[in-house]
Amino acid sequence: MDPIPLDEEVKSNVSSPKRVWGASWWQQYAILSCRGIKERRHDYFSWLRITQVLATATILGLLWWHSDCDNPKDLLDQAGLLFFISVFWGFFPIFTAIFAFPQERAMLKKERAADMYRLSAYFLARTTSDLPLDLLLPTLFLLVVYFMAGLRLSAGPFFLTMLTVFLCIVAAQGLGLAIGATLMDMKKATTLASVTVMTFMLAGGYFVKKVPVFVSWIRYMSFNYHTYKLLLKVQYEPITPSVNGTRIDSGLTEVVALVTMVIGYRLLAYLSLRRMSLQGA
Repeated sequence: MDPIPLDEEVKSNVSSPKRVWGASWWQQYAILSCRGIKERRHDYFSWLRITQVLATATILGLLWWHSDCDNPKDLLDQAGLLFFISVFWGFFPIFTAIFAFPQERAMLKKERAADMYRLSAYFLARTTSDLPLDLLLPTLFLLVVYFMAGLRLSAGPFFLTMLTVFLCIVAAQGLGLAIGATLMDMKKATTLASVTVMTFMLAGGYFVKKVPVFVSWIRYMSFNYHTYKLLLKVQYEPITPSVNGTRIDSGLTEVVALVTMVIGYRLLAYLSLRRMSLQGA
């Protein structure tokens, strides 16, 4: 018996590798963003996390209560507070972000196998839906610390300090996402993140001033280093030409470095997810 020839339209639909999506890219992004916020809002605003941030802020405020910068010794004490802020808001987000993709790996593979959404829509929704949640606690933290510690009491320095901390958080998150997406193993990712954070902290410009040339490049990859320098420049720009070996200028170099990290680390995370998706296909 001779086979029945297929209609050309049916044949093209069966053989075509082109995926047909049930929603546009923007609809996929909006739905995934709403799902992400609903899933994670309770974790972000748990009483345990809020208590941790407020307790840390209160302790810092009491330790640096109404500190001033009238003399070099007081100024260096205040610089220690700024360095701690840069470390705390680099450490805190990275260990939240590294678990994002490993925890959702099974779900991502299942939903991607069913062609429910584009990987780019998922990735952008996953990395941006958290931002409003991630920035509320640092705002609360700074409202407590800034005024208790007696940092520059004017609108410009306050909002620039807040913007600097936000840049640090987003850069640290990007690194955490990149580590998690590359390794896809929570134990390995935690170990690598711990070593990286410790290295960045030590190279951050507060503990060691004269770093040997063969390892000096590490500090330029450290978001702690650039955040600390930028916080110093925001606070002491009209007061002194240099602080703790840091020349006080406009801070444009540090801003460019942090923005580059924000984009670069997220691009690395996306490429790692793309590689995983292709391997699983």
